[in-house]
Amino acid sequence: MINKENVISLPQAIIFDIDGTMADNERDGHRVAFNQAFKAAGLDWVWSEEDYGKLIEVGGGKERIYHYIATTPQVQGSLPIEVMSEGKPSETRLELGLTLGEGLGTNWSDNTALSRWIQQLHAAKTAFYRRLMAEQKIPLRPGVLRLLRECRQAGVRLAIATTSALPNALAVLETIAPDAPNWFEVIAAGDVVAAKKPAPDIYQYALHQLQLPPECCWAIEDSSVGLRAAIAAGLPTLITVNDYTQHSDFAGARLVLSDLGEPDRPFRVLGGTGVAQMGDGSNYRQVDLSLLRAIAQASTSFTPQ
Repeated sequence: MINKENVISLPQAIIFDIDGTMADNERDGHRVAFNQAFKAAGLDWVWSEEDYGKLIEVGGGKERIYHYIATTPQVQGSLPIEVMSEGKPSETRLELGLTLGEGLGTNWSDNTALSRWIQQLHAAKTAFYRRLMAEQKIPLRPGVLRLLRECRQAGVRLAIATTSALPNALAVLETIAPDAPNWFEVIAAGDVVAAKKPAPDIYQYALHQLQLPPECCWAIEDSSVGLRAAIAAGLPTLITVNDYTQHSDFAGARLVLSDLGEPDRPFRVLGGTGVAQMGDGSNYRQVDLSLLRAIAQASTSFTPQ
C-alpha cells in the first residue's frame, strides 16, 4: 500500500511509448520506410495508409512483415527476392515458395530461412527510416517536449517502452536533441523481450530496470495494444490518440486525450476513468505533473499516518 507522503510525490517515473505517442511517425515514417525497403528489394508490395492502420495492431516491425505474408495469399508464391542489408542488395537470394510451401506457423521466427530474410528486410527498412528521421520531417506531438522538460526539472525519472527496434527509437529521440537519449534512464526497445505488446513484458522489463512498483509510475501510450500491455503490467495509463487509433477501445485508461496539450493549445478530453477528478476540466489545458498527481491522489488508498 502506498502512503500519503509517497502519493504526493507521484509520479516517480513516466514510461513513454514512442511511435504515434511522441511523434506521428507511423503513417509518414514507418509506413513510408517499409514501402521504400520493399521497392529496393524488388517487391511489388505497397502498404497504403489504410493497410498500415490495420497492421499497427501487430506489435513489432518484423512481426508486421510476417503477418502480412501469412495473411496475404498472393505474396506467398515462389518469389525470388534479393535479401537486403542496410538498404543494399546482397548476393543471397531466397525462394519464398520453397520456404512457405509447407505452410506458415504462428511465429515469424519458427522458420530459420524466412526469419533471416525478414530480419534483413527489416534492417533495410530501419536504414530508410533513420534517413527520414534525420531529415526531421516528422515533428514531435503537442506537449511532448514540454512534459519531458518538466519531468527533468522536477527529477521525475524517464523511460521508454516500445516494440520499435532500438535504432528506430533512438532516431526519434535524437530529433528532440542530440543528447535526448541520455534523458531516459531506461530505453526498453525492440527484441529486449520476446513477447511484444499487448504482452506486458516490455513494461515489466522497464519497471524492473527502474526498480519501481507500477503504481508509482505512469505509462503514456497511443494505442489499444499499448494500453493492454501497460494495464497488464499494473501501470496507470494515459492515452493520446492519433488518426490511426482515435476509434480504438481504451477501456481502463485513466485519461484518453487528443494530445498532451500546450498552454495556447489545450487538449481535448475524450474519456478515461480519471475524468471525474478533473472537475469540469477548465483548470487543465495541458498534461503536467500536477494533473497526474491529482488523478493519482484521487485514485489511491492511503494508509493511516
